[in-house]
Formats: sequence, C-alpha cells, structure tokens
Amino acid sequence: MDKTELRKLQAFLQNAFGNDSIKVTLDPKDTDKAAVHFGEARLGTIAVDDEDGDRSFSFEMKIPVERHVLQEYLRRRFENDDLKIVARAKKTDSVELNKGSDFLGVISADDAKGRSYTLQMAILDFDLEDY
Repeated sequence: MDKTELRKLQAFLQNAFGNDSIKVTLDPKDTDKAAVHFGEARLGTIAVDDEDGDRSFSFEMKIPVERHVLQEYLRRRFENDDLKIVARAKKTDSVELNKGSDFLGVISADDAKGRSYTLQMAILDFDLEDY
C-alpha cells in the first residue's frame, strides 16, 4: 500500500463510521497491511487483495462483546448513533452493520455462544475514487 491508498482508506473509513478520529497507518512488518486506529486504540487491520487483477481491501475488526450489547458498543466506540445492527435473512450467526440505510459490513460470531464478534468490511477500488 502506498501513501495515497492509506489516505484514501482513512478518508473512506472516517466517512463510513462518521468519525474523523479514525487513522490508518502502514503496518511496518507487512506493506500489504495497514493498522486502523481510533485515538490510541488499535481497532483492526486492512489487508490488500490483488486477486484477478482487481485491487480491493478488507477491513477486519474484533469486537469483544456479546450480541445484546453489540449495537450500543459500536455506537459508543465510534461516537455515532447512526450505526445500527440489522438481522440477515436466513442467517443466525451474523448480522449486518449499517450507517443509516447504508450497508457497511458483516459482523460474524467468533464462537457458538456469541461472546465475541468480528466485523468484516470489503472496500473495493472504486469505493475510494471520491477520496
């Protein structure tokens, strides 16, 4: 990843989550990954995917809470009351994360008892064109 991509990814995530405190920095150990921070806290990682000649990115964030507090946790974490959890049709092990009516990503249970979750967000190259 280069500086331009890091800047675009940061602007994209700031817009997606509605918070300018999100920062994206290159992972010093792996130039195909970036670290995502909110203030001093590390939120997750972004990995680059160049399969099939199309460049895309995958943001992954671990969420250490149970299902019944998931939405409130994310709203507090990102300081954004527009974030909401939406059930997925025919799926019980995952939910969608939306900002208003905009789809952001899928949150999947890490264990059968639903004690922790992982947010996965696909970011396509054309998603970054406006940044």
